[in-house]
Amino acid sequence: MKLKIHEKSLFAILARSPWWVSVAIAAGVVLGSRLFLPDAYAVAVGLPFLVVAAVALWRQLRAPSPSRVAGTLEAIGAMSWAEFSGALAAAFGREGYEVTRLDGAQADFELARAGRRTVVGCKRWKAARTGVEPLRELDAARRAREASEAIYVATGEVSDNAVKFAAANGIRVLRGADLAALFAKR
Repeated sequence: MKLKIHEKSLFAILARSPWWVSVAIAAGVVLGSRLFLPDAYAVAVGLPFLVVAAVALWRQLRAPSPSRVAGTLEAIGAMSWAEFSGALAAAFGREGYEVTRLDGAQADFELARAGRRTVVGCKRWKAARTGVEPLRELDAARRAREASEAIYVATGEVSDNAVKFAAANGIRVLRGADLAALFAKR
């Protein structure tokens, strides 16, 4: 079972921040705690922040560089639909999903793993700017297929309204560094 913390919790925010932020907070907590607690207890109070710093550092060392992200996105943008859809299906397969191609206009793939189904919309992956409409279609496909999640794939810009719609309806927008990281795993 994979441990998942709430995305707005303090530790989740620190895990997405530069690693040194957690180290600085740990140092402040330890120094502040030493005023009230013995040294051993003060260090123990700061230990969770050091663990989060280690996790953040590990993630940041494994993340692709900005130039690699740009190169991967450029290569993705140059692909034909057949190449892109094949590469995306293979990438999700490497992540442990069972991938099924769909013929509908609303969604392109259905992913299955651990009893959970996810619909993926990606036909407009080359669009320079994505609005709300493709996300509405994907949300309708998720409800029609009774899937628990939905993922929209885009290499271009996603409008603010589309981002708000995705957040309100639980649609994960896969783009930029996240998309490049998915394709980079071999």
